[in-house]
Amino acid sequence: MHAYRDQYAQVFHDGRNVVLIGISTDPVEALASWAKDDEFPFLFASDSGGVIGKTYGAHNPKFGLDNRNLFVVGADGKIAYTMAPFREIDPQSYKDLAAAIDRITPKPAEGE
Repeated sequence: MHAYRDQYAQVFHDGRNVVLIGISTDPVEALASWAKDDEFPFLFASDSGGVIGKTYGAHNPKFGLDNRNLFVVGADGKIAYTMAPFREIDPQSYKDLAAAIDRITPKPAEGE
């Protein structure tokens, strides 16, 4: 999540026409505290029951953990890009993510 924060302006167009939501099985209180303490400029949601993780194939019952999967959803509500699992330590992953976002995001007008 720190890499997302540190690259937020570039990869996520500083939040213009892009909404980033990190979903975790951590409780709401823990996520809110972490978001505030580490100054994340995006949203978090708690999936404490693991329903979202299971629905989108992130849950790995063999290890009792969730994979870090990534989905880019277009304005039409359809998944436009998937990386499962997301390779958060690979710089190419962020380039691929930025390209996927650029493909579906309206470009800002000149001067914005």
